[in-house]
This record gives sequence, C-alpha cells and structure tokens, in this order.
Amino acid sequence: MSYIGLDIGTSGCKAVVFDKDGVELASSYREYTVLRPHESWAELDSEDVLHKCFDVIKEVNSRVSKPVVALGISSQGEAFTPVGAKGKIIGKAMVSSDSRAVDLIPEFTESFGEEKLYSITGHTPHPLNTLFKLIWVKQNQPKVWKEARYFLCFEDLLHLKLGIQPQISWPMAGRTMLFDVIKHGWSEEILSAIGLNKSRLAKPVPSGQVVGKIDETIAKDLGFKKEVAVVSGGHDQTVAALGAGIVNPGSCMYATGTVECFCPILSKPAFSEQLRKNNLCCYDYSIEGNYTTVAYSLTGGNILKWVRNELGFEEKQQAETLNGNAYSYLLERMPDEPTRLLVLPYFSATGTPYFDTKAKGAIIGLQHGTTKGEITKALLEGVALEMKLNLQLMEKSGMCIDTFVATGGGTKNDAWTQLKADVLNKKVIVRNVDEVGCYGAALLAQSAVTGVPIKGLIKSYNTSDKVFQPDPEKAKKYEKKFESYERLYPALKQFWGINS
Repeated sequence: MSYIGLDIGTSGCKAVVFDKDGVELASSYREYTVLRPHESWAELDSEDVLHKCFDVIKEVNSRVSKPVVALGISSQGEAFTPVGAKGKIIGKAMVSSDSRAVDLIPEFTESFGEEKLYSITGHTPHPLNTLFKLIWVKQNQPKVWKEARYFLCFEDLLHLKLGIQPQISWPMAGRTMLFDVIKHGWSEEILSAIGLNKSRLAKPVPSGQVVGKIDETIAKDLGFKKEVAVVSGGHDQTVAALGAGIVNPGSCMYATGTVECFCPILSKPAFSEQLRKNNLCCYDYSIEGNYTTVAYSLTGGNILKWVRNELGFEEKQQAETLNGNAYSYLLERMPDEPTRLLVLPYFSATGTPYFDTKAKGAIIGLQHGTTKGEITKALLEGVALEMKLNLQLMEKSGMCIDTFVATGGGTKNDAWTQLKADVLNKKVIVRNVDEVGCYGAALLAQSAVTGVPIKGLIKSYNTSDKVFQPDPEKAKKYEKKFESYERLYPALKQFWGINS
C-alpha cells in the first residue's frame, strides 16, 4: 500500500507517493500562473489549479506499483473560490498576497472590535485574511456573492471535485479569520457581521480525519487501483512542520524559501496582548489538540536571489561555464566570521511582527574594503536577525523553543544553516526528507487509515540528518549585533517615503 501527499501551493501543485516506511516512490509537479489584472490584485484560476492537481495525481499513479489507498492535502491558506450551483466555479481565487481589501479593514475592525476579533480567531486584521476578501466580494461583486453556493478554500474545493461533501481542516479554517479556534466552529458572531450563513462554508474537522472516499468514476479516471480515502490535511505551514518531524513541544520548523517562516508546535493556545500587538497569530496545528503560531519574513530567501541578480554576474557566468550553481558560488565567498555590516532586510513588506507594507531595506557600514561576500553574508544575517526578533517575542510570551528543524532550499548550504544556528543560538537540524509538505500530508493519510498515531509513524532522526550546534563565540557576537538590530527599524522608519 502507498499514500499520496498533495501540496496545493500558490505557484504550483505537487503530488508525492510514499510507501508505509516513508520512502518516496514517485512525484509530479505542475506550475500555474498568478494573475494580476489590477494593482494589488493576485488571483488564481481555480479551474486551472484543479486541472493541474488532477494531472499530478494521474502522473504519480501511473508510476507506482503499490496501490494508493489514501490521499492527504496540504494547501495554501486564505485563498477561497466561489462555487455556484452544481459545483460550477464562478470566480477566481484571491491568494494571500492579494491586498485589494486593505481599505475595508479599518471600518469592520472598528465596528466589530480588534481585541474581540483576536480573542475569537487568534489573528490580527490583515488584507490576506479571507474575512476581508469576502467583504470585498460582497461589496464589489454582488452577483457572485448572491449566486455562490459555497466559498471554499483549495483543500475543501478539491473534496467537492472528488465527489465528496467539502470539509475543511481546523488549521485551514483557522487561516480564514472566520473560525473560532477555541470552540472549533465557524464564528456565528463574525459570520453574522458580514451576512454569511455557515451552510455556505465547508464543515470544519480536525486534521487527520477521513472525510470520504473518492467517487468511483473519478478515481478510475485518476488512475487509482483501489478504493481511496481522502483525509483532512491542513494549512501548508502546519503540514510541512509535521513532515519535518515537529511533533513535540519545544521544536519548531524553520522554513527557508521565498519566505522564511517559523512554525512551532504548542501544547495549548497562546494568546497574549504582546502576541496580538506583534501580529503573532494562534491557530490549530496539524495534530489534534495542539496549536501553532506563524512568524515570518516576507523578504526571506528572496534576498539571496536579489544578490544573484544584481551583484552575481561573475557567479552566473561561472555557473554557465561549469554547469554549476550561482547561489553556491556566491555563498562560497562569505567570510567565516560575523560581518561588520548591519542589514535591515525589508526588500518587501515586513511580515511579522510589524506588518509594515511601506518598509524599506538598508545596509549599514559599507566601506571601500567591503567585499561582495561580506554583503551576501550580511544580507542573510539580516533575515536571521529578523527571525531572532520574532523568536524573542515568542519566548517572552511563554513559548519554549530549543530546537529548530530547517526545511527548504536553503538547507542545501551548510554555511547558511550554520549562520542561522549561530544567530539564533539554537540547535538546528536538517532532516533527510526533501518534500516535507507532501510527506506531512501523506503521514496524516496513513495515520487515518491505519490507526497508527502520527508519532508512531515518524521515525527518529537518523544518522543521515545533519545537526548544527551554535558556535559559542559567534553566538556572543551576534547577540551584541542583535542589540543594534533591535534599534534599527525605529530609527530608520522616519526616512521611508522621503522621495515619494
């Protein structure tokens, strides 16, 4: 028997099949385009997304001999699709980065109460939330609002297209800002405030629960050889954290990609005034009974892409000549010691804790002797210091984190991972699992149909895992640098927009 983990992302979808021991048997990926018809808009054609999801499922089924018996889904958060009569899609899906609803936030928040909103949903107002996007649809697309039988996130939309009554995992529901994360149901008070009946939303269920079986005709068309159970998954960050082995309090995923993100497992809900003021949310984790928060830098690993594009001409030529990797050549230039530079890594909006969409980046301390390698390392230090700022806020609110498990493309470079360990002054583990999002979804599927608890399925860290311990001397230097870093944002904020 085998299990499919399907990851429905913002720019593409991937299906991976794993056997009962977590060995990858086949994978398939398809890209789709984020549509930007107007400034501040960012949409997906949901029909195209579903078509690509079916494509990757068909492809992996054609390449495995062990029959797939269960499917788990990891999905991007917040994006929803209006669905009309007989399952017809009647509008595009607004993804997280779509900010067209930003001007609707103050009026609703003032009327409803920001603190009350936080106490119910565990989130602070932001244009990425489904709540404000739905208000925008109601005000600007009244025909869609009236005709929609459902408003579905991609997890539950796929259920519908597989012939199953749509159900949404608690972590996914938690990202909508319509969900009571303590009572685990749609908030009647919030829904009433926007005039939406809960019958137009999917039924909330815990992660790791069988929600139905794929319709026999659809299953045959997708290449399944046996009856297939569909299992509730979750928000992509929580499912990826599960796939990375985050199953015990004290551990936290450190994802490095387009965005850098922390996703810990918490044994109980974490609500506090400090967390609210710093936009650190609280919602369900992908193991029932546990919670999480998400802290992130939107600039993240993209800062290295900027170095490659703007300063890496020589490294790109070298990569073309030697069939190598320009990023690796850039990282090889980094000095071993902490740099003399201080970077504010806001090359895009800030993410947590500030949610500042007007922020700008800065490099402080440039001299004639400054090298490209030093600039490269300083930029990565800046992102790591920003994540340390988030960690400090998390720990001050009572979250104890002693170990990070690093995932994403950045883990392929040991120097970059060691830098993170030194800046955070925490142990960082790199697991021998590449597709943690799909693996987490497949683990949920396997656990649901076999009855084996998740912790029993996840194997102990083995000898192929890498462990990075912080260097005590470098950690001291970064602690001193962090004291300066904390003062940088308030000091420079006054100069933003000076040329606008």
